[in-house]
Amino acid sequence: MGQAMQRRASRLFIWSAVGVTLAFSVGSFAQSSFAQSDTAPGTASPKPPEGVAQSEPAASEVARAVQAFYDQTHDVTASFHQTYVNKLYKRTDRSSGRVVFKKPGMMRWDYAQPNGKVMASTGKSFVVYDPGDEGEPGQVIEQTIAQSQLPQALAFLMGTGKLENDFTFRLLDGAAEGFTTGDVLELRPKTPTPHFDRLLFYVERAAAVRGLVRRMLIIDGSGNRNRFDFSKLKFNSNVDLSTFKYTPPPGTRRVQM
Repeated sequence: MGQAMQRRASRLFIWSAVGVTLAFSVGSFAQSSFAQSDTAPGTASPKPPEGVAQSEPAASEVARAVQAFYDQTHDVTASFHQTYVNKLYKRTDRSSGRVVFKKPGMMRWDYAQPNGKVMASTGKSFVVYDPGDEGEPGQVIEQTIAQSQLPQALAFLMGTGKLENDFTFRLLDGAAEGFTTGDVLELRPKTPTPHFDRLLFYVERAAAVRGLVRRMLIIDGSGNRNRFDFSKLKFNSNVDLSTFKYTPPPGTRRVQM
């Protein structure tokens, strides 16, 4: 296999790690912080029940806070930093860009140059654009949503899933995870999936943004780690539906699945 083909295969492997059958693609990455303008999409988050210390909430309570926060959210726009660590090959890939989620089932990831990838879902179809290496034509993979099997990891953001229906929960030590300002929630799928073994949500605890997922770490069965840090979030900004309809550049090779 030539070097160009190896690089493209590596990119496709990273995308698949997030949980979309052919597409989705974090490890030490400096902790991102929210912009001062980041605010919750709705009213104050639910208070913890009596008898439960606010500094040590039960895992199920943190999960409910996350669900409540995103149930109020119709669309989310954010910057992201991604760090993917391949355990076997001891390789780390870093990238960044902008992401938009809109209910139901819509999302778009625009990776900054020189990466240049684009991934977009209209809720019915899913496309992944790889610009290719220098001198090579780009390639776009097209699938139906049923084929792509949208990842459980992102379903709560897209209005297509409920955390308590899909996962069991456990709280981890925030200090040990380097996240002392909130809660670290481990989620394991009730139904085994080949896409990941467990998820870690780094959840805001401050009242104004209670339940907001600041960082997400996806760990697969081989120990590979795919981390996303979100910043500069905007909520319910009425993102136009045309955002999720992606048209690749002329000359792009199309692969129908």
